[in-house]
Amino acid sequence: MDFMPLTTLELLRAHGAILDELRRREILRSANSPISDYAEALFCRAFGWTREGNSTSGFDARDRTGLRYQIKARRLGSSPGSRQLSAIRNLAGDPFDQLAAVLFAPDFSVHRAALIPIDVVKPRVRRSSHTNSDVLHLRDDVWLAPSVVDVTQALRETAPAL
Repeated sequence: MDFMPLTTLELLRAHGAILDELRRREILRSANSPISDYAEALFCRAFGWTREGNSTSGFDARDRTGLRYQIKARRLGSSPGSRQLSAIRNLAGDPFDQLAAVLFAPDFSVHRAALIPIDVVKPRVRRSSHTNSDVLHLRDDVWLAPSVVDVTQALRETAPAL
């Protein structure tokens, strides 16, 4: 697609229409940035999890055994940059069992993804008093932890089906 001839207003309208269509397809659930909703849809489809309602606090999905998953995503820029995931709230209260995290390449393809037990997450976070939350940078060493499961391939295989 060649976007160069389009005006800014035309680009914004196309962006809105695309978001509307993704909501109609039940990929997106909100008017927020689509990356989080896309990650939720991708993980749930790949593993057969059930998405929780938007008002559920602390986790986004459950598997058939009742395990709770907080799903986080980051789209990497075209140049090396931050791998900081969005705020994790109430971590001390064990709001989830596993963190399902994915890094997307600039073109939204799956770069890397993992299932990370909460006991691996906790020592890797930094407290942010500004947001009253914990912050995790999804660095490559996370995949080296013994209990972390690399699910990159499963998400890559699922993405075309969405």
